Amino acid sequence: MQHTPLIETCIQRRAQLAQQLAPGIVIIPTTQEIIRNADTTYPFRFDSSFYYLTGFTEPDAVFVQIIGENKVENILFCRPKDQEREIWDGFRFGPAAAASTFGFDAAYSLEELDNRMIELLKNQPRIYYPLAKEMRWDRQINRWLTGVRSLVRTGISAPATVVDVRSVVDEMRLIKNDFEVGILRQAASINAQAHIRAMQFTKPDQFEYQVEAEILHDYYRQGSRFPAYGSIVASGPNACVLHYGENNGLLRDGDLLLIDAGCELHGYASDITRTFPVNGRFSSEQKAVYEITLAAQYAALEQCAPGKTWNAPHDAATRVLAQGMIDLGLLKGTLDEVIETESYRQFYMHRTGHWMGLDVHDVGAYKVDGQWRELKAGMVMTVEPGFYIRPAANVPKAFEHIGIRIEDDVLINATSHENLTAACPKTVADIEAVMAAGK
Repeated sequence: MQHTPLIETCIQRRAQLAQQLAPGIVIIPTTQEIIRNADTTYPFRFDSSFYYLTGFTEPDAVFVQIIGENKVENILFCRPKDQEREIWDGFRFGPAAAASTFGFDAAYSLEELDNRMIELLKNQPRIYYPLAKEMRWDRQINRWLTGVRSLVRTGISAPATVVDVRSVVDEMRLIKNDFEVGILRQAASINAQAHIRAMQFTKPDQFEYQVEAEILHDYYRQGSRFPAYGSIVASGPNACVLHYGENNGLLRDGDLLLIDAGCELHGYASDITRTFPVNGRFSSEQKAVYEITLAAQYAALEQCAPGKTWNAPHDAATRVLAQGMIDLGLLKGTLDEVIETESYRQFYMHRTGHWMGLDVHDVGAYKVDGQWRELKAGMVMTVEPGFYIRPAANVPKAFEHIGIRIEDDVLINATSHENLTAACPKTVADIEAVMAAGK
């Protein structure tokens, strides 16, 4: 059967996973539908690692891989075909169609999972699964192991070792291939256009949620069905709350608006933050703080290249921000003193980025053997320095409630990096021009 590019990619990933593991059995479940209230559910979102290996988007499914000395078998357990439930809830593949469509050696109804897993676990040396991720699956694995161990007098052995499969899958997901990069570029383009729409829509006396609605509308219009995370649309003092999510404040003339919003496309995230004046023009104090933050981001971006360490962009951004805090009179002392004492954390208290991919805060270790990991081609990360000025004794009133973050999505390539979200304006001049054009 001819498979789609996604499924061909998933088949290759399953083979790659098996090559990295010793003989045993891999068990990776997806997520369940979650009740919102009464008998309604939240929109379903699959488990990212399950989807990475299967491409299957229905709830209540389990991927199983049997790794032998000379043979690998890939199995899917999924909901049975049920025409009555399909009338109410929509199409289901069912095991037969799922096996052929998604390239599995076999597929079975989820109703057979317990009995078949007892058989599949017999004489396996080890189990690989997401250890301690969900208690219900820990309990389920223990029940299966108990069932196999009860057969020991018949000469059957049970797996003696349980390994967290995420240690391997997370490292696979950290390096994106060309197929993934293509989706990430498209998601970044959609997100950039949505942020531009928000800039052009914004004006005083609107509510934050009205601006959020414009962003979501543009995601859907361009083909992204879901945001990658809850949008932060934070004006005035709210911009100094890092994970603000109420989005119900009134936009006031003279305030800044910080928008941290991302779309999801085919499971992959985009993540952009832009900060701009509600009335379309930066005040002198806002511009001064903004220019420092932008300079910090440029300094961080210069460190985004293969061979640099993960922490290099953060260190570069922190030094620029700290010097700016001194120059504005917010902090006293030399740059080295401010860095050593971490007094800069009054105004900059988070890291400068995170991995990005199927999860907006994607998987992958930041340190290897106790050392910051080296950046390599195919890694995708955000670069997002911030400058947040809450009222305090050392803060002049004109700087109070200025909260700024500037965030882009960056692909490390063979020689340097590609800014996937470069199409989203971020200089003072460009932001003011875009906002003026929308009026």
